[in-house]
Amino acid sequence: MPTYGITHLWAQGDPMTRFVAALLAAMSVVSWSVIVLKAFEFARLRRHAGAAQRSFWESGSAGDEIEGRPGTPFFELASAGQRALAHHEASGATHRGRVDLSDWLLRSLRASVSDSSARLQRGLGLLASIGSTAPFVGLLGTVWGIYHALLALGANGDASLEHVAGPVGEALVMTAFGLCVAIPAVLGYHTLARVSRDIAAQLNRFAYGLHALLLTGSAPMPTATLKERV
Repeated sequence: MPTYGITHLWAQGDPMTRFVAALLAAMSVVSWSVIVLKAFEFARLRRHAGAAQRSFWESGSAGDEIEGRPGTPFFELASAGQRALAHHEASGATHRGRVDLSDWLLRSLRASVSDSSARLQRGLGLLASIGSTAPFVGLLGTVWGIYHALLALGANGDASLEHVAGPVGEALVMTAFGLCVAIPAVLGYHTLARVSRDIAAQLNRFAYGLHALLLTGSAPMPTATLKERV
């Protein structure tokens, strides 16, 4: 009685079958690496977002809470606003009259938010690509495996069910492998994309507060405080 399984599939497979299996394994490793790395990155950014906004509302300034964390979007946003304000003040009275301070700050903050949003999206496109292509890569391996299995069975002259089921079943494993790669990639993409949008929304709200602070010298009152006063 012949024995079948993953080991037998790899040993009996041709270079094309092995290439498809290796490609799916590499896609799985890459997708899980992106998911884990982006999950840690977003968790860290969400902690910093909460700390930065609490410091901002309590002190009415960018504060050391942001300045102590270089490289985070909130630090970059505060730095961009401060640089824009310093540049406008240093440009002289003649040049300052040509560009409104509010517009100048708004453009600088929007550019910083756009750059940070683009960095948040890094790696998500790769997850989307893996999630959409992995099933078809697995299907390619299945079709190729079934084709060669049928050729081998035809050459032996024995096409009974017990001899067909093993090789064809092995080939179908490639489709299952492709789905096992695609499903985590798709779920990871949608989850991380939702978190990325939440962080981008917090950045936009924070940019509004910074704009008011740098323009007027005082931060806007948070919504919760306004509701309490009303």
